[in-house]
Amino acid sequence: MILQFTKRQIEPGMTSLEIRGSIHCGPECARLERQVEELIGISETRVILDMAGVTHMDSAAIGSLVRCLVKLKKAGGGLRMACAQPMVDYCLKITKLDKMLPNYGSVGEAAMGFSAAGTAQA
Repeated sequence: MILQFTKRQIEPGMTSLEIRGSIHCGPECARLERQVEELIGISETRVILDMAGVTHMDSAAIGSLVRCLVKLKKAGGGLRMACAQPMVDYCLKITKLDKMLPNYGSVGEAAMGFSAAGTAQA
């Protein structure tokens, strides 16, 4: 399945990026990073990745997530993840990325995570 994105502004400066498909090395990783760069370009620096529709991701995707997190932090924002499927959640746990990028149960919970923690954290 071709990777698909749907952007939804939650509030000024905060956007949910719904992702559907498989994230793996090559163009899919580059497309994910471009989506985040475009959001930074329009001052949407608090980004929630809605991963409910992600069917697979590989180690290259983990690298892309880290690069997205770093770019957003440098822009004064942060990155949250929501609704990750068990396989994706497992990948985050075995790489310890879940410590920097926790998986929230819903986009709403992830948005509240920004409010509770501020944007200075992941």
